[in-house]
Amino acid sequence: MLENLFKLSENKTNVRTEILAGLTTFMTMAYIIFVNPSIVSETGMPFNAVLMATCFSAALSTFLMAFLANYPFALAPGMGLNAYFTYSVVLGMGISWQTALGAVFISGVVFLILSLTKVREMIINAIPNTLKLAISAGIGLFIAFIGLQNAGIVVDNPATLVGLGNLLEPSTLLAVIGLVITAVLLARGVRGAILLGIVITTIIGFFFGVTKAPQGFMALPRFSEWAPIFGKLDIKGALSLGLFNIIFAFLFVDMFDTVGTLVGVSERGGFLVDNKLPRANQALLSDSIGTIVGSFFGTPTVTTYVESASGVAAGGRTGLTAATVAVLFLLALFFTPIIGIVPGAATAPALIIVGAMMITGITKINWEDFSDAIPAFIGIIAMPLTYSIATGIALSFALYPFVKALAGKGKEVSWLVWVLSILFIIRFIWL
Repeated sequence: MLENLFKLSENKTNVRTEILAGLTTFMTMAYIIFVNPSIVSETGMPFNAVLMATCFSAALSTFLMAFLANYPFALAPGMGLNAYFTYSVVLGMGISWQTALGAVFISGVVFLILSLTKVREMIINAIPNTLKLAISAGIGLFIAFIGLQNAGIVVDNPATLVGLGNLLEPSTLLAVIGLVITAVLLARGVRGAILLGIVITTIIGFFFGVTKAPQGFMALPRFSEWAPIFGKLDIKGALSLGLFNIIFAFLFVDMFDTVGTLVGVSERGGFLVDNKLPRANQALLSDSIGTIVGSFFGTPTVTTYVESASGVAAGGRTGLTAATVAVLFLLALFFTPIIGIVPGAATAPALIIVGAMMITGITKINWEDFSDAIPAFIGIIAMPLTYSIATGIALSFALYPFVKALAGKGKEVSWLVWVLSILFIIRFIWL
């Protein structure tokens, strides 16, 4: 049955590898189960209700990715988008969370229409190979930077923005040990090395006082706690207030974070054929439907997670990896005490190592041709330094056609890339 559903042999994989890859992806993104509610609950939405909405929206959208597109990509409410929802829209502008959810719903509908008309698929397929490689490498640097921050290896520094943390701090030292363990396992060719590294690091964390003992093993979800936010979005309010800028921001960030993640992870996983992503439209549909349903469930925009790269690095090649992640999100509702003991110091090494894996495509960029190299470099370096995949994409696209044209190579640029470049420039001017 699994062979027929996911074409395992055709994709040169097997059930064990796919499930291990799903476990790996889930472990690297399971933090969202707790982080999303902690951010969104500041709007006045109940924490437990948002936790349930997070798990259900992640499970549904990831199942869609598994069965519609047969890709090993996982989806969940997006980091950054939840912060924008909470701090900019609700707390900053004084708009109710119900109306903000209505804006998320509308952005999802627009996203769905663009997917059905294949506009987004055209965008993905029109991206020059140089920029696809740059996006992949930039995402690699970005998630490695997140991992270094989560580990406490890189910290704030008022003089230089960032600096080296205290490596003798228990959680930081644990992350360094986990990084070494995972690197050695990978170097020795151990299957499931990234997941095994997370588990071993979590166990070692007990001796460092970083991993806390679970408060029980199971906790039955109470669906009555979900009632205060389920289906409470205010679509009419979002339309009547004329929240175009808010809706556009949700749409814009989701669209290009998703495109960037799909392209970057697909390049790393070898899913691109002639620089195009097969079944891109189905993958994008999963994302847009997830956002629409997620707004009903009571959570901000759902997006494709860059942490999917960890599962791809562990050998995930089909929708069975995604289906595994979806099942684990549902099971998480019953095992939150166990999931909660995995410290950030145990997942940080996985992000750092996956970042190293994703940057390897940088060698395929033609660094001798500066009309390729400069836009690619700007996109790569901007993602971690601006803490935004979307901004890195925007800067590289804004530069690319103009540099090409002024270098006498304008014929290499498609009309769609020119359109995107102008839109990105407008974005920087007015948004």
